[in-house]
Amino acid sequence: MKKLLIFIVCYHAERFIEGVLERIPASVWETDKFETEILVIDDQSTDRTFQTVHAYARKHEKQRITLLYNPVNQGYGGNQKIGYHYAVEKGFDAVLLLHGDGQYPPEHLFEMVEPIMDGDADVVLGSRMIRKLDALKGGMPLYKWLGNQLLTAIQNCLLGCSLSEFHTGYRAYSVKALAQLPFELNSNYFDYDTDIIIQMLDTGRRIQEIPIPTFYGDEISRVNGIKYAAKITWTTLMSRIMRLGIFYHPKFDYHAGNSRYEGKFGYPSSHEFAIGHLEPGWTVLDVGCGPGIMARALAERDIRTVSVDVRIPDSARECSAIAIEADIESYDFADMETPVQAILLLDILEHLKSPESLVCRLRESFGDRRPRVIATTGNIAFFVSRMALSFGIFNYGPRGILDLDHTRLFTFGSFRRLFEMHGYDVLEVEGIPVPFPLALGNTRLARCFLALNRALIRLSKPFFSYQIAMVARPRPTLKQLLKDAEQKSETIMSEMG
Repeated sequence: MKKLLIFIVCYHAERFIEGVLERIPASVWETDKFETEILVIDDQSTDRTFQTVHAYARKHEKQRITLLYNPVNQGYGGNQKIGYHYAVEKGFDAVLLLHGDGQYPPEHLFEMVEPIMDGDADVVLGSRMIRKLDALKGGMPLYKWLGNQLLTAIQNCLLGCSLSEFHTGYRAYSVKALAQLPFELNSNYFDYDTDIIIQMLDTGRRIQEIPIPTFYGDEISRVNGIKYAAKITWTTLMSRIMRLGIFYHPKFDYHAGNSRYEGKFGYPSSHEFAIGHLEPGWTVLDVGCGPGIMARALAERDIRTVSVDVRIPDSARECSAIAIEADIESYDFADMETPVQAILLLDILEHLKSPESLVCRLRESFGDRRPRVIATTGNIAFFVSRMALSFGIFNYGPRGILDLDHTRLFTFGSFRRLFEMHGYDVLEVEGIPVPFPLALGNTRLARCFLALNRALIRLSKPFFSYQIAMVARPRPTLKQLLKDAEQKSETIMSEMG
């Protein structure tokens, strides 16, 4: 049988907690759909909250009630971490969060957990804002009512969702979904609830909302409204900025390996820059192909791809004409017999210990054929990086300019010199804007930011470009020139008789 945990967070709830426990429907204990346990965690209250719950549990021995007391106050978010960890460790299927002050109605418990138990949702939120005016009738102060809607509108815009309310404390979660989130890294303050919604949205979890009545009594609110608004706005922004590789926090890092890399198509980006310099019917060498993002896009455009990487996943192999598993740092490209018209070095040179060695080996192998070399990298001189550095911030993350795997960093000047000093003719250099649609979705806001960034790049390419994009051609080496001269002289002499 499935298992439900009713998790009640308490702090100085002596006056309310017994009423909350009594309002939990008796049918919860009688249903044959799931087994139920109540977990009450007293977050170091100095009143008789703990004793009140203990006395209630002794009177209701048929109800399974676990009572815990934090020896050190953990805060609203910290208390939830312990409760959810308990749910994961004990193998529950769903966990319902209740507040010990009675602000949220236990009577709606079945409506909250059924979609999760039936497999139709991963998160269910009890929303007071589906019928907005009812919240005012229930005693919600006008300033909180307005603030709730304003903050929710901002978060919906930034996160690309349409929830009626982000700020309800009445929630039910799939424990399986919780177990796959780094929720232990979330805030210990009241913005914990925002952290976990963002994590659920980012990982594609199904969120449902049900209407609940609003009740404001004489309970004491322990939330500093201004501090709360600032924190939830910042954490929402940070989660989107992190997608751009500008900022990093492990609580919003859900990916392993190169699964974090995504295609950037349909708007100005490094991927679109590369595609714009290729022709149908060409064969392209993709050095450092990763999960095969470009191979798939090129196959749709009648362009054959020779993919090279230390490990080539099935997603890249199935879209490639040829797949070569090799260490890019040492592979001898002269062994390749397939002629190529272009070479892609998309966001790969910064990952190498010696990008100079790679560009030299490519010139030695392909210089006589003069293929088009298309290379991109992050611009460490991007104004956000400069500003962060001025405040002592140099924050590596899972992707972006300061990717955790980067060993080299480039400016426009140093990237150009890398090629010119090793025998390449640089034909074109462009600045690439921040991939806002990657963070915000294909929204009007994202398109506005893109347009603004492109306009700023025209003012100062080194300062406002998020990435550097370059087209170059390798010049023949001296060995190749000598060979060409010898062959030409033989041809001339042969014609002379």
